[in-house]
Amino acid sequence: MGWYSVRCVFQHLEGRADDSPYEERILLWEAPSFDAAIELAEEEAAEYAADIDAVYLGLAQSFFLGADMTAVGSGTEVYSLIRGSDLAPDAYLDAFFDTGAEYQREVGQT
Repeated sequence: MGWYSVRCVFQHLEGRADDSPYEERILLWEAPSFDAAIELAEEEAAEYAADIDAVYLGLAQSFFLGADMTAVGSGTEVYSLIRGSDLAPDAYLDAFFDTGAEYQREVGQT
């Protein structure tokens, strides 16, 4: 058995489906394998989507944290994704992480 983080992606169904917000969630799972962790995450994803009026988009990506969760603390890496791109750094961030459509606020704002 080991610990895995699994990222699942959802589309909220508020408004029209083509302009509704997307959500990425990363949850921790204790499981014997990547496949088992993803299966657990997808079961939870279906329940979560039904509870919040969203659609689970069928994307689950997993990261192995290790077998010993006592090692988890400040600074522990719980997820990592590496993507190849020919975009310059600012364009890459704008394309994937800072499109202007995120539901977020600046640190320090209430």
